[in-house]
Amino acid sequence: MTESALQALAQLRDASKFQWYVIPLLSLVFYVYTVETEKRNWNLVLAGLAFWGADWLNEILNSLVLYFTGYAPIWGEPGPTAYLILVGLNIETMFMFAIAGIVWSKMLHPDRSAKYLGIPNRWAVALFGSAFCVLVEYFLNSAHALTWDWSWWNREAPWLIFLFGYLWFFVFAFWVYDLKLFRSKIQAVGTLWTIDLLSLVLFAGILNWI
Repeated sequence: MTESALQALAQLRDASKFQWYVIPLLSLVFYVYTVETEKRNWNLVLAGLAFWGADWLNEILNSLVLYFTGYAPIWGEPGPTAYLILVGLNIETMFMFAIAGIVWSKMLHPDRSAKYLGIPNRWAVALFGSAFCVLVEYFLNSAHALTWDWSWWNREAPWLIFLFGYLWFFVFAFWVYDLKLFRSKIQAVGTLWTIDLLSLVLFAGILNWI
């Protein structure tokens, strides 16, 4: 097992590292969702939850990679944190993903056919957003806050980071945003979160694999 993976496991769900700045971050998430709910911007709220749920699924799969290979997760967050939830997800990153879908969805044009720089606006935001997130990961990796131990997931091979690490989050969230029926939005988001929650209960709570 890699050194970074061992470092992450050593502090996994260690409550003794708690820091009080977690509380204002939680308040920020509550504020963002409360404001959009008050305005009945259900498209934004559910797109935000879709984006967040997509990241949770990725994080669970990432942790399972470490369990089954015994070598390393695809990405890890072994650095300082107030709470490491999964080997590749600390509480600070979790709060960021909680509101990221709302932030990016606010950039969508009301007209689905409108284009940004000649690209359909949904795809333009998704592509730009994914590229931006990859650049942020490059910075985090250079600061040793985010680790990559596999040869097919690093600076020299950014395509999987772009596609699997982020693009599908945007595509799924924007698809939910554009669904015509509210019931369909609820079903899509509810299905994803059900998978996430059942996986966490099974793999973290019962089997203790992640």
